[in-house]
Amino acid sequence: MINENDLVESILVRDFNNNSVDLIKKYKGKPLLAIIYNNQCLGCTGRAIPLAYELQKENDEIQVVGIHTSFNSSQASESDIKSIFTVDALPFPIFLDNGRAVYDQFESSGTPQWVLITKEGKLSSTIFGSQEGAQNRLYYAIDQLKAK
Repeated sequence: MINENDLVESILVRDFNNNSVDLIKKYKGKPLLAIIYNNQCLGCTGRAIPLAYELQKENDEIQVVGIHTSFNSSQASESDIKSIFTVDALPFPIFLDNGRAVYDQFESSGTPQWVLITKEGKLSSTIFGSQEGAQNRLYYAIDQLKAK
């Protein structure tokens, strides 16, 4: 179990070419806002993904990444991921969590699950949901992350 202020040693995901990527190494030295989501989750595609895009535009000092988690044996492809967007280019980097390892790593309550990590690689907070209360907690958590 990873608790707030614990060092996150790695977040292992896959890119669309099935290469392993460690998000902690890739974005070392930059605060990270990861959204763990699934294309079948209407709260994710209708509220959370657009919110993540807005947060990326408003906070250049924070790297926003999407982590699409699969809950069954089927794996999402790049075209599956891009199918929820109205433009071909992704609004922020998106990676794959096949087998839900990252979902389990952060003991997610469901999707979307927001994970905020400091530039030093410590877990700042996790927030479940995309409705108004969750969004308010997320804005507060982002302010705290930027202050660290």
